[in-house]
Amino acid sequence: MQMIYNSPNYCVVEFAPQAEHGTMLSGGFEIVNKNTQREIFIEGLIAARFRKNIHQLLQKQPSLEEVDEFLEQFNLLMNQPVVIH
Repeated sequence: MQMIYNSPNYCVVEFAPQAEHGTMLSGGFEIVNKNTQREIFIEGLIAARFRKNIHQLLQKQPSLEEVDEFLEQFNLLMNQPVVIH
């Protein structure tokens, strides 16, 4: 597990692929909206696409606002409340 992004509004943690867990063969990401205290965990094809897009975005050295704007697209999917972090 590695934190790849942390701002006042969002936190993104990347989970490495784990061969012993069938659903985690390609790894996954936990995206937390700190303002709403909601999160989502993505894996599989969605995680692969997210990994590609977020790494491309981070290579451009964007501002926090630009990254947060990218992460906003996941707000509607964040149904899980953050319990312990």
